[in-house]
Amino acid sequence: MSSCKSSCGSGKSSCGSPTDAQAHLAQQDIAITKSLGKIKHKILVMSGKGGVGKSTVAVNLALGLAERGWKVGLMDVDLHGPDVCRMLNLTGSLEPAQKANDLVAPLLYNGKVKVVSLEYMMKDRDEAIIWRGPLKIQAIRQFVSDMDWGELDYLIVDAPPGTGDEPLSVAQTMPNVQAVVVTTPQEVALADVRKSINFCKTVKMPIVGVVENMSGFVCPHCGETVDIFKTGGGEKTARDFDLPFLGRIPMDPRVVMGGDSGTPYLSSGADSPAVKAFAAVVSAVEQRLPAKGISLNMASSSTCGCGCGSSCAPEKTETCTC
Repeated sequence: MSSCKSSCGSGKSSCGSPTDAQAHLAQQDIAITKSLGKIKHKILVMSGKGGVGKSTVAVNLALGLAERGWKVGLMDVDLHGPDVCRMLNLTGSLEPAQKANDLVAPLLYNGKVKVVSLEYMMKDRDEAIIWRGPLKIQAIRQFVSDMDWGELDYLIVDAPPGTGDEPLSVAQTMPNVQAVVVTTPQEVALADVRKSINFCKTVKMPIVGVVENMSGFVCPHCGETVDIFKTGGGEKTARDFDLPFLGRIPMDPRVVMGGDSGTPYLSSGADSPAVKAFAAVVSAVEQRLPAKGISLNMASSSTCGCGCGSSCAPEKTETCTC
């Protein structure tokens, strides 16, 4: 990744003069457009509050889609609390680019999912990330511009809870990104998820649908599901906002153990109510955002096929004068 540690746009940067900073941003914009032009669907997994299992949904959604034969990437933009690498037990580090213009290869999980997280770039993974907004914005832009994502059917982005710098940066950096909103049935979580839905409306980010996580508890002894947090709140919220409801996933102790051990459970194919429910969620996402039959030109039709970031159509690349 680039060695630039500045906000590159504030006018006060270590890149040199404001003109240098603008040139750097312009060059990065071209790289971002080129990278995103190879990705059919971008999905931001977000939540209104922490503790609802958003990262669990994001990780297992990526793995579930990959198991169905799709090319999938997983980007962790929860910069202050990155959990993806621990949930996948990926212990490697990203190798820096050998040359100035080389892209950095993401880590590969199970030979199927390309993964990028800030934690892979840190010598001490327990070190706190104490960054203000501009540095976080620049890091997210570099996750797109400097990484060799290649051609993907789906890029799953795991965002921190809330509606702050990270989800806003993703919305501004990735045209056509769509959101999967995760909630739990309790009213306090639903109140926060309504803010997330309104955030998506404000930034004009389409919503794929709502997932109700921790919807009941699967007893490890008898296998029955008991509603300890109520149920149906996420579905009602989706209905109130006229949004698709992707499904409800019950709590299962094996999900927690799988996340702690780096062997995600929901995408394991095991015979349990939670795994079956999550498979239905993956199918719902796949149905609403089908990758089959979508060409990369169609997926990136909002920008010029030459990678300049302009609005000329991809099919007219040869006549582009940008």
